[in-house]
Amino acid sequence: MTAADLNLIKMVTDHYWIKKEEVVDKVIFKGRTFYNKFQKVDAILSQSVINQHIKGEITVAHSLINKHDKVENIVIDYNGRDPERFYHKTQLFLREEGYINFTAYKTKTEGHLHVYIHKGHTTLQEAIQLGKMISMKLAAKQPKQWRMFPNDEMPQEYNILTIPYEVYSKERGASWSKHM
Repeated sequence: MTAADLNLIKMVTDHYWIKKEEVVDKVIFKGRTFYNKFQKVDAILSQSVINQHIKGEITVAHSLINKHDKVENIVIDYNGRDPERFYHKTQLFLREEGYINFTAYKTKTEGHLHVYIHKGHTTLQEAIQLGKMISMKLAAKQPKQWRMFPNDEMPQEYNILTIPYEVYSKERGASWSKHM
């Protein structure tokens, strides 16, 4: 994976999260208990850290929400068994809805995908609502085997995703789209 492929994501780079072997933090949120294995590192997410992650030396995650509660991407975290079929149906749906800039990345787990919908500078609440709408419409077309990010069902420190390992597919459209 090249730096240009990762630049499509527009990651929050003023901090990152590193996975530990043991539980780092326990968070109670909306009556549920979350055990976090990712520890926040208040340092710049540099290319050398990303390279260590891609080599498999460490596991690094990036935040989807910046310090101003803005979001650049809405992400579909697909955890099913048929990524080709899922991506085919999802890309047709996204185009139909007017989303023309999105990229699917492979994760560490075989068959899982992260589909980053490049929405641009969006408020957190708007991103959550768009994510729910996208998920609801996708669920009408296929079995639900994904989670949407960002979401309000988890604490903010759980709205992170591991940095992807390679590009699955890219979609770039015209600049006049209604969702640019």
